[in-house]
Amino acid sequence: MAYILQVDFKMDGPFGEEMAAGFKGLAESINEEEGMLWKIWTEDPEAGEAGGIYLFETKETAAAYLEMHSKRLNGFGITAINSKIFAVNESLTNINKGPVNG
Repeated sequence: MAYILQVDFKMDGPFGEEMAAGFKGLAESINEEEGMLWKIWTEDPEAGEAGGIYLFETKETAAAYLEMHSKRLNGFGITAINSKIFAVNESLTNINKGPVNG
């Protein structure tokens, strides 16, 4: 069973193409994380928020990544981190064309 990790936090920027250029190396390194199948990067410049939606192979790999990522964000001075881990109902998600198989 796959697991979704949802993370968001307050951030002053950068956003858009500046964010894409500045975080390219980070994005590439996330592909190497154990159990990570994909990530969708999220941002809301008007609200000053950013984050991501991730798909992991197991609840354990999602939780381990969240622990590591929270420490990394704390190192950037980001401390108010919202996060949730959800099991994916693959049968229903497949009906709606969700990419649950990586």
